[in-house]
Amino acid sequence: MQKIGSIGLTTVFAKEPMDSVTQITLGAAVGEAVMGRKVGNRAILWGAIAGTLPDLDVFIPLGDVVKDFTYHRAASHSLFVLALVTPLLVWLINRVHSRYREHTRQWALMIYLVFATHVLLDSFTAYGTQIFWPFITTPMTWSTIFIIDPLYTIPLLVGVIAALVMTRETTRGHRINRFGLVVSTLYLSWTLVAKLVVQNNVEDALEKQAINYQRIFTVPTPFNSLLWRAVVRDETGYYEGYYSVLDADNDIQFRYYKSDEQLLSGIEQHWPVQRLKWFSKGFYSVNREQNDIVISDLRMGMEPSYVFSFKVGEISNPHALATVPSRVNKPRDLTFLNRMWQRIWDDSYALTPHTTGTH
Repeated sequence: MQKIGSIGLTTVFAKEPMDSVTQITLGAAVGEAVMGRKVGNRAILWGAIAGTLPDLDVFIPLGDVVKDFTYHRAASHSLFVLALVTPLLVWLINRVHSRYREHTRQWALMIYLVFATHVLLDSFTAYGTQIFWPFITTPMTWSTIFIIDPLYTIPLLVGVIAALVMTRETTRGHRINRFGLVVSTLYLSWTLVAKLVVQNNVEDALEKQAINYQRIFTVPTPFNSLLWRAVVRDETGYYEGYYSVLDADNDIQFRYYKSDEQLLSGIEQHWPVQRLKWFSKGFYSVNREQNDIVISDLRMGMEPSYVFSFKVGEISNPHALATVPSRVNKPRDLTFLNRMWQRIWDDSYALTPHTTGTH
């Protein structure tokens, strides 16, 4: 699921809401569960292939970085489009494995289940997935799991390996694979419960501290579902705070950061500006970096390191509306994981001691 730093460490996986290893493993596990007893390891192979197909849209250039960022996981992750793709893949499978044509319906069921579980799992991350495209283009963003979470992936991996290495003369490997799917699904369900707990505690903390706000976004920190990050937007900026489900209370320390919205004066109608505001669902910041106007998606990263930041204009540039957006690389905090681990268990530990904003 991810690599190192703050969620800034996700740059390596900046194109994927759920990492490729997890999606391939999930596809293989679903394939084995549906067809493993009928076609053997071929089910694992084709499940893995179908599990990675939706993400191949990363290789399609769309014109600029903002389009690449906001149109990814649209048509390629639509439940409707994938329903149309399923028969094509089944046709290919029948060509390759003609002796198993009698299982055409089961192949179709397997492939579509792999597609569906792929896009639904992506929807549990912070990025967002347009699973109802083209009828509804709003990305589904439940943000209950980080894009790499070993506790979700390892049970799947163990099950798939068991099915691969154990003899097909018994159903033991098949049963272990199904058990892995059950465990991973239970863990995903736990993240939903954890998010509800976190959301309620964040709202209570804001009320106790008399903080006025417009909207709240909560998301787990890297590799776990115990420590969560909260982003709280108001009219002029945003608060950032951390809460562990193991905390003794909800006395959350929020730090405030200003968003320089006035920098967008004159370029409010610039398509990249409007698009980033929409895609981030209002969780964005505007900053000046040297002579550049930069918009960052606050949902993925942590202060001051964000995975997705884009130059959308230049200060005092009369041709700002013609500016082609470009990606801005933020510095990576490689000490974050160690500090994060300490914060999970110790609610008195200051996770971001060197930041300037506070409340």
